[in-house]
Amino acid sequence: MTTLQSAVRRRRAVAAAGAVSAGLLVLTACDKPTPMATITVGSSSVSSEATCGGEGEALQSADLNACLKDKGVDEISVDPDETVRFGVDPDVADKGWTILMNGQPLTDSSTKTYRTIPGSVFFNAQYGAQGDSTLVSIKEGEEETSGLWSFRLKKDA
Repeated sequence: MTTLQSAVRRRRAVAAAGAVSAGLLVLTACDKPTPMATITVGSSSVSSEATCGGEGEALQSADLNACLKDKGVDEISVDPDETVRFGVDPDVADKGWTILMNGQPLTDSSTKTYRTIPGSVFFNAQYGAQGDSTLVSIKEGEEETSGLWSFRLKKDA
């Protein structure tokens, strides 16, 4: 009976070690997700992985320009009287990030994980806004761009 119990324990230990090894193998085969960026307006928010890049390597100018023209981005409604809050993962903040409006810098580079901007800015022609919809992007990197997160802000008046 003791030999039988010992064999059962050994089989369980081998099975557990095999399950752990298989789990680690599956995890190493997965791609690491790119960092997230989030925009919050009032009680609504939208988060996204990088539209382009976000994996630490510099983007080429042609890729960056194509990415800024991307139409399939997440949208959020913005009341011009509300504050728009931008948040990025600490990995993005460490490299510095800039908020772009229609492809042009709206802010200086920051290494904070959080920034706020009045909603009215995104619909003001003085800042380059056109109509009731604005493409806002978060550009990772100060010298070279290594990631871009884009969102469409729609005027909610």
